[in-house]
Amino acid sequence: MPSRASALTLPGGTARLFRPCFRPEMGARRSIRPSPLDFSKQIQKAEEALRRRNYDFAVELYRQLIDLDPNQGEARGGLRRTLRKRHEQDGGKGGKLLRAMSGALPLSRAKALQKLGKHEACARALEDYLVTNPMDVEANLLLGVSLEQAGHFLSARAVYEFTAEIAPRNPEALKRAGAMMQRTGDHPRALEYYERALEADPRDQEALKARKNLAAESALSKSNSSAVSHSRELIKDKDRSRELERSKRLVLSEEELRADLAKLEERFAGSPSDPELMVQLADVHERLGDPAAALEFVERALSYRKDSFELIAKHGDLESKRLKKAVARADKTGKADEAGALERELVAHEVKDYRRRVEARPGDAQLRLALAKRLLRADDVDGALAELQRCSGEPRVRDEALFHLGQCFQRKGVLDLARKEYEHALQASDGKGERAKEILYNLGTIAEAQGNRDEARSFYVRIYEIDIGYRDVAAKMETPAR
Repeated sequence: MPSRASALTLPGGTARLFRPCFRPEMGARRSIRPSPLDFSKQIQKAEEALRRRNYDFAVELYRQLIDLDPNQGEARGGLRRTLRKRHEQDGGKGGKLLRAMSGALPLSRAKALQKLGKHEACARALEDYLVTNPMDVEANLLLGVSLEQAGHFLSARAVYEFTAEIAPRNPEALKRAGAMMQRTGDHPRALEYYERALEADPRDQEALKARKNLAAESALSKSNSSAVSHSRELIKDKDRSRELERSKRLVLSEEELRADLAKLEERFAGSPSDPELMVQLADVHERLGDPAAALEFVERALSYRKDSFELIAKHGDLESKRLKKAVARADKTGKADEAGALERELVAHEVKDYRRRVEARPGDAQLRLALAKRLLRADDVDGALAELQRCSGEPRVRDEALFHLGQCFQRKGVLDLARKEYEHALQASDGKGERAKEILYNLGTIAEAQGNRDEARSFYVRIYEIDIGYRDVAAKMETPAR
């Protein structure tokens, strides 16, 4: 165990002695200017300690780095990961009461400092509290807010991103992560977080507005080859300003859309090789409910922009919409065989589509997870297993990936591995939601398959006490235990 007071060697060979992480508040406000020093070697050392599971030493190194530079986002994010890993390894040893007692003083101090407007001091007190309570969502959010108010936007971004990982259905965490992504120039990620916030709360007006503005700014920036810092700089006259405001509206009447289509077709006749016009025509056709026509224009645009991920994704989504519409039409007219064939075509298309997306962005764990789920629907269990094993180490998708790994192993009949993955996924769930009930049910069926009826019943009981109507759990409860 390293000493609590240790020296950190800085670039240039100088050394600085640091106080222990648990220290009283000294009241001095530190500069918010970013440090010019290069901490890459120190970060590598901390990451190596994390890889070796020397969590205490890694925590100490990361804390020293953020003491030197509070806006060191990489160190702030590394500290969050380390504390979480240590918490998971310990399994909450010591109990909630002990953790609450050890963290009560720094947490109450942090809240008092926040009210006084001492944001940096509040952040340091919160870091002291989070050492023993790293999964406290409210405290992590408050840390992000304090860092943001102190001007440490890279650190705030790292904290909000971590909070969104541990609370993936928390709209506030997702919105704040999106805002910091936008502020630090990562607009695609910002849009992704706002989309996730709307999945959690579709009526969140703040997220709706932010998503709309981001989408409009993105569309404007693509329509002009010169780089600009603000979307309004692209507007040359009042007519274009009105056009922009109209494009930002979520709902247009069919008459307005037909008028837009006529204008775009007129412009396209004079510029038939303009991929931007093709995309705009596709958008209008899609909003008019004609995915087939929209698909035609996206395919033409892709012939000019073969490497555009946005177009690749749009093409896939439109083909899915076209096939779903055809399935619904076949069902409505009573053509069951045709509907079945179209459904199989849809499944095959979505596998091909997401393979193409993963090829375009091989490092995106969420895309790999999405591909894995589609491979499972196509009964390609081995293919799904390979993709899940590649992405299960990514914190943003780990919990869901573990659940689907359990499904894969269960379908292959490797029940011990299936059980192991389900148990890991269950630990990460709230124990009461739909996913938790599905995991418990699957664990019950595995126990039954292994001839352990008493254990199976113990899983079904946990479902029965929160949802008596779930699947056939009520009937299973009538089967006497042995």
